[in-house]
Formats: sequence, C-alpha cells, structure tokens
Amino acid sequence: MKKRKAIYPGSFDPVTFGHLDLIERALSLFDSVIVVVASNPAKKTLFTTRERIQFLQNAVKKYPSVRVEYWEGLTVDFAKKVGASTIIRGIRATSDFDYEFQMALTNRHLAPNIDTVFLMPSEHHFFLSSRLAKEIAQMRGDVTKHVPKLVARRLLEKFKG
Repeated sequence: MKKRKAIYPGSFDPVTFGHLDLIERALSLFDSVIVVVASNPAKKTLFTTRERIQFLQNAVKKYPSVRVEYWEGLTVDFAKKVGASTIIRGIRATSDFDYEFQMALTNRHLAPNIDTVFLMPSEHHFFLSSRLAKEIAQMRGDVTKHVPKLVARRLLEKFKG
C-alpha cells in the first residue's frame, strides 16, 4: 500500500498551538507529515531559522511520523523532492482563504500532481496567529495558552527590556 505523505510549509515565527492542532489533524489524514520551515524573503522573522526549527522539533517530538525540515525555494519543488503528494495549508478566516486559494492554484499550475488540502484549526485556536502571539508577548501578556512553553519563554526573553 502506498504511503500518503504531506508537507505543511510555513514560516512558524513562532509555532503556535494552532499550528500544532493542524499537524494533529493532518496526521489523521496522512501517514507522515513533514513540517517545512520555509524561507520567505517577504517576511522579517523575529526568530532565526535555527530557533524556529528547534521550537518545532521540540513541539512535535511526540509524533514519530512528523519531521521538521528547512527549505529555500518553491514549496512544490520540496514536495517533489520528498515524494509528497499534498500540501497542507491552514485557513482561519475568509481573508486567509483569498491568499491561500491563489497560492494553491499557482502551485497546481506549477505541479499538477500535487494537491493542496485546507484544514481549519479547532475553535480554541481559530483566532490565533504567530503575529498575535508576538504582540501579546511584546505587551508582556501571558502567551502560555497560545504557544508551547519553550516558545513562551523565548518570546518573553526577546521582549525584555
């Protein structure tokens, strides 16, 4: 039987419980998931690539069928390289859908054999984004309900002083 492999790309700056919720949902649909810390020249990140990979590896260590990798280039090229047939994308609101739909169509044009699957996080994490987690931490708010403990600690360290 063919193994079903998906990739879940993003900047993950930082990883949130919403991201982890989507990884768990993807695992119910696929045999393995590769979380791809993707380079996006349009985004200025708070955390280095190495830190973001470390956060993710720590957060997904309980899932043996999940691994974390870094990729600089087109997402569909990474999917082809690792033999994944599906790209997982999270959708929180209609504003996400417009961008994600455009990206999915572009990826389909570039790689017709690779599908995009949109997943919604649970209602507990629906409003959450990495940007909001950073803003809460910057204002000295409690982010422990939104991000893993390691990430919460590092966010507070970044915004001290």
